Amino acid sequence: MNKWARWLQSNGPGRFQLAYKGGWDAFVNAAPRRDLDVLTRAEMARLDEVSLEDYNEARMVWNANLPTVKTHQLAAAFAVIDQVMASNRRDSDRLRGSVVVDAAPGLGKTTIATRYARDFHRRIMRRNPARTTSGHQRLPVAFVPLSAGMTLKGLNQKILAFYGHPAADRASSARLGALAVDCVASCETQLIVIDDLHFIDFRHRNGQEVSNHLKGLANEMPVTFIYVGVRLKEKKFFDEGVLGPDAAYAQTSRRATRCEVAPFDIGTTPGAKAWTDLLRAMEGHIKLAEAQPGILTQHAKLLHRRTQGHIASLTNLIDRACYLAITTGAETLTADLLTASTVDNAAHSATRN
Repeated sequence: MNKWARWLQSNGPGRFQLAYKGGWDAFVNAAPRRDLDVLTRAEMARLDEVSLEDYNEARMVWNANLPTVKTHQLAAAFAVIDQVMASNRRDSDRLRGSVVVDAAPGLGKTTIATRYARDFHRRIMRRNPARTTSGHQRLPVAFVPLSAGMTLKGLNQKILAFYGHPAADRASSARLGALAVDCVASCETQLIVIDDLHFIDFRHRNGQEVSNHLKGLANEMPVTFIYVGVRLKEKKFFDEGVLGPDAAYAQTSRRATRCEVAPFDIGTTPGAKAWTDLLRAMEGHIKLAEAQPGILTQHAKLLHRRTQGHIASLTNLIDRACYLAITTGAETLTADLLTASTVDNAAHSATRN
């Protein structure tokens, strides 16, 4: 077995199932990938066919996993969450606030939430033993992704599934809520991330029941919630689905702090600098034989035009462009190659318009 095959064995794509405590724990404790040496064209030419294939596969894995860059958007979101988390230090008889990471698709909302929660999890575990005083596994964070048509019962089942509770699929609706509260208390969970909240229609009866239940959980659980979703303000999350003057009495609007995430705008000098700084941080990660400083920054305007400043579209484009650079033998990123690389439908449609 060649050294790149061995590298792939221990540095391949992470298969994290964040919706379960085992997967979340694996994500939190995953070690950084071991660095990968870049070969010259002459060195690649001396490799046998299998070794070259494995070397290229290793580079594709590396290039597809760009580092999380502390962009202005991420730093601003972390600052908002940090302020809300100040209330997380209250005694358990006092209500905590919540954060709502709310934006259009493709702007890194879930990345912001998971990276913040991962850092928080690590800090708590550094300061405390792995077991609580009552002997339960300590789980500082719970990650709960929702799905379409979510109901009150389904939400409780998702929470219990994260903790691996055996009664998640067989307890009654009334019992599920109590079990969820017990899991959070027993494992001394302090932060719960509810992802894809936009799947709930807060103007529908089921959605209003879920909204009310979330308020009830916030009353019973000594935790801070981070809610993540697409255009939640427009979906009436803060108003709890209530229209007209009564919306002013919605408790969620007083309890929750909205954290917006915006795309990069290169129309201003600070915006253009932030975009260039992001590209510069990313280009240092790329493994191509002829990658040089400026491999991305020299194409800053082209990359923005093709992605509209959306971080998800940008990372997808870079993944695919690096793949083409390897498979075509270009070994660098040119304007023609970046233009030829496919992008997601939203970015493609916006570019055409």
